[in-house]
Amino acid sequence: MIIALDGPAAAGKGTLGRALAAHYRLPYLDTGVLYRATARDVLAAGGDPENEEDCVRAARALDPATFDDPELRRPEIGEAASKIARIPAVRKVLLDYQRRFARNPRGAILDGRDIGTVVCPDADVKLFVTASPEARARRRHAELAAAGSTLSFEEVLAQVRERDERDARRALSPMRPAADAHLLDTTDLGIEAAFKAAVDIIDTAVGKAGCA
Repeated sequence: MIIALDGPAAAGKGTLGRALAAHYRLPYLDTGVLYRATARDVLAAGGDPENEEDCVRAARALDPATFDDPELRRPEIGEAASKIARIPAVRKVLLDYQRRFARNPRGAILDGRDIGTVVCPDADVKLFVTASPEARARRRHAELAAAGSTLSFEEVLAQVRERDERDARRALSPMRPAADAHLLDTTDLGIEAAFKAAVDIIDTAVGKAGCA
């Protein structure tokens, strides 16, 4: 079973993806980490996150053992990752990585911006996880504050809105719900409620497919 989780930043995809992976005993990939790790390595090497050669080189040399690096959550890494995600050659390298991951015999759960539309268009279940910009900014602001950031809520909200616009407007693989995706709005949902709603959607979808 392949489950595709798409949606904007700080909508809760990561938390939900990890919980679903434990529930269904499936491997999980946060595809945003691939772009963040590429960004980290480009910047560490003194490269330019808008230079195709620098970014492709870093994408090809990614080490999965570093994907838990707390440095990946730094705001500047996220900003660079968003720029890198607009480079077609980088997206191709990382698309290959994601599709190999999804071919796990037991299935997989992947979260990102274009899983249901580009990476795994034939996924068994597609969820588009979203929330209001304000709710997502509050979550991200709390996360950053816990890590020592001094950014204000207003600054984080501006970043969230800018990122949304950039992701939706990019020419290659813009963020949008797949035609057959189930919408899950987490604006007013806690972690447990969002998880339960997702499990209900998945179990219903898989049950209907099994009866077809």
